[in-house]
Order: sequence, then C-alpha cells, then structure tokens
Amino acid sequence: MKTYIKFIIFVFLKSFLNIFFIMLGLIIILNLLSELDFFKNINVNAYFPLYLSLLNSPSLIFEMFPFIFLLSTQFFFIKFFKNNEIQIFKYSGLKNLSVIKILITITFMAGIIIVILFYNISSNFKNFYLEIKSSYTADDKYLAVITNNGLWIKDKINNNTLIINASKIEPNFLINTFISVFDENFQIIKNIKSDKINIKDFEWIIFDATIFVNNLSSKQEKLKIKSNFNYERIQSLFSYLSSLSILELIELRKNYRLLGYSTVEVDVQINKLVSYPFYLTLMTIFASIIMFSSKNLKNTSIKISIGLFSSVVIYYINNFFYVLGNTERISLTVAVWAPIFIIGFTNLIMLKKINEK
Repeated sequence: MKTYIKFIIFVFLKSFLNIFFIMLGLIIILNLLSELDFFKNINVNAYFPLYLSLLNSPSLIFEMFPFIFLLSTQFFFIKFFKNNEIQIFKYSGLKNLSVIKILITITFMAGIIIVILFYNISSNFKNFYLEIKSSYTADDKYLAVITNNGLWIKDKINNNTLIINASKIEPNFLINTFISVFDENFQIIKNIKSDKINIKDFEWIIFDATIFVNNLSSKQEKLKIKSNFNYERIQSLFSYLSSLSILELIELRKNYRLLGYSTVEVDVQINKLVSYPFYLTLMTIFASIIMFSSKNLKNTSIKISIGLFSSVVIYYINNFFYVLGNTERISLTVAVWAPIFIIGFTNLIMLKKINEK
C-alpha cells in the first residue's frame, strides 16, 4: 500500500473515531437522563440507569452513523485544507477524485463491518435492554411472540391467566384460535376454540365458540372476553426490529409469512441493512463534495452547518420513503432504494468537475 494511501486512511479513521466517541458520549448522557427520569419513583441501584443507558446506546449510535461519517469526512478535509496537505497531494499528481475514491473504499468496507458485526451486537444489547426494562413496566405480565407455530399471547385479566394461540392474524381478527384460561394457581378453568375472533377492541368478540370445561363441551354463537390486547397493540409489540439480529429478522420474516402477518416492516428493515453501506458511502461522497465546493469559505462553522443541514434533510427524506413503504403506499424496492438513487445521482452530477475545485 502506498504511503499516501496509508496516511489518508490513518487521518480519516482518526477523524471517524473522534466523532464516534463524541457522539457516543452525548447519546449515553441523553439516555442516562431519560433512564433517571423513568426510575425516579422506582427503587433501584444508583448505577442501574447508567447500565441500561450503556445497553441502549449502541442501537442508537447505529442510526447515527450517516451523521458520523458525514462529520468525519468534513473534519478530515478541514485538517487537510488547514495544513494545505491537499495541495501537496495535487503537486504529487493525486487528484481530488482520487482522494474521494480512497474515502469511498474505506467507508464502504466500514459499512459492511458495521452491518455484520456492530449491528448484530447492538441488536443483542437492545434486546437485553428491552427485557430488563419491561420488568419495571406495568406490561411485564403480558407477552406476545410469533413462532413457526403461530401467534402466542400471554394475558392476565383479574386473577386469571390466558394463553392464546392463533394460526393466523388478519386486520382486526385472529383466525383458528385456541384459548386456555387458568386460575391464579395456574389450574385450568376452561378452553375456548374458535375459527374467528374480532380483536379490534380490548373486548374481544369470539364467534361460534366451542367451550371445554371438565371434559364437557358446549357451543356459544357469540362470546365476549376482556383483554389487555387489541389488534393495534399486538402490531406495536413487534415494532422493535432493531432488537433483532439479521438472522433473527430472517427467521421472523419466515414466521410472519406462516402466520399470514404482513412482512413489509421486516422486509424494509432487512433491505435497509443491505443498503446501509451504500448509504454511508454516499454520505461520505456528499460531505467531500460540500468541502471541496466550499473550500474558499474561511468560516468552518458554516461548512459544518451546511453539511449537518443537508444530512438532516436526507435523513427525513429517507424516513418519508420508509413510512410510505411500511404503509404499502409505494413498493418496498422504491421505499428503500429510491433515496439511495437520488443521493447517488446528485453526487454523480456534482462529481463531474470535482478535480477543478
């Protein structure tokens, strides 16, 4: 590897690590404040909120990587411009585009490592964080999971515990459902079987229910039971996709398909991870263009502000497309890859005359 390439890699990685640890520190502090507010009326160890903050921070820093790479690139060029090192490279025959190509390679490789290693580690921490945090909420007695055997719900009404299994879920309905009702000593009270249950509200309507009590069965055309779940709440329970590793997302997608549950959100998350190295790379290119285009500006704060404002706009454009994809207003491919294409096309146009700057 040529000396100048080693030097560029070293300076860029140093800039990246500085920004990374600054952002991580800020996220930990903000998380800690949030956890302290949550536990203000709960008796826990003084270090416990900090522990939870450390567990939750990696998943949040993962979402911040586009900003981190943008700022890292800007500070990388600020150093080069300040020491006039970029001009030395030009005299040696190294063009602006060549420097950007080196940064592209570094960022893309880092993006792959971030998705394969960092994301999977952060998702495990997030999952552990949610498990611990849920034990301190009012919802700790409720549970809903999706397996290859369908949807399973543990519910508690008064002193009774309900174990519910449905082979399929549709908007506002559970299909092919079996409910077991236990008393506070976990002794079986009755079982209820139904082909269709309306779960739009917290009072479920069970159609054509078959009720089993003491080995005797009876039929009831319409039966109503109270629940802590409705369709909207069940949907919200599976929204923490950032707590699942890539393999877990693939497994969840398979279980969703078996259940007849929409896989759109999972597909968006998986495609988001696949596109993430490209997204980070385009942010690095975009930051490089900003720095070369504003090279004559002496005020560093203005350069950083331009970059941050642009990255915020890009972030909201991305989220806008993700929302459209999750709500199935547009196709999954368009939702995930359209913002990447837009940023890439914009970068391509602006790169044409980058060597002249």
